[in-house]
Amino acid sequence: MQKGQRKPNAKPRSKQQRKYNGTAKQLANRSSRNKARRKMVKSVGKGALKGKDVHHMDGNPKNNSRKNLSVSSVKKNRSKNKR
Repeated sequence: MQKGQRKPNAKPRSKQQRKYNGTAKQLANRSSRNKARRKMVKSVGKGALKGKDVHHMDGNPKNNSRKNLSVSSVKKNRSKNKR
């Protein structure tokens, strides 16, 4: 599969989703979450993060201090973030 192509079974995104995900605020948040994941890979290793999420304990994706980050399962992390 070439870069930029969608997987055949991927759900197509609506115009509204593309517009929202392209806002400066969402781009900054996604960038910060990716930075947190890279930081945790250096700290605990790539194998420990396979199939897991990096949880921001205070809920702020821009606070990437090591004390604020922990590794949790996808289900547990995403249920915490819905509160």
